[in-house]
Amino acid sequence: MNILNDTGFTQLRSAIGAANTRQQVISNNIANADTPYFKRSEVSFESLLQSEMNGVSSIKGRITNPRHIAIGSSNSVPVAKVTSDDSTAMNNNKNNVDIDSEMTSLAENQLRYNTYIEEVNHQIKMMRAAMGGNV
Repeated sequence: MNILNDTGFTQLRSAIGAANTRQQVISNNIANADTPYFKRSEVSFESLLQSEMNGVSSIKGRITNPRHIAIGSSNSVPVAKVTSDDSTAMNNNKNNVDIDSEMTSLAENQLRYNTYIEEVNHQIKMMRAAMGGNV
């Protein structure tokens, strides 16, 4: 039995993965701020997670037999999506990276990541305390 396999912990694990992906995407945007014709990318995860938590799933399966595998169950957590923004241009070289905006996003993502890690640590401490271990 895996005690760290509940829905909340799974969502936190996916959120940490999304923050890691976002860090890589933002870093790539910053690194290519002066590259001609480069188009920035962004990561969407929180809106997908919120719609899953509200019960709005993109795929639902119908179970007509107890041996069927559930599709789109409430335990599913979305994966972060990376999309490219081809609609704008910031410079004459058709690059659309705004370095100030990217640095702000980088700082925000770092705070979000730290919060997720603190929450995981808190949950692990609570589970240790519940099992009678040292906190």
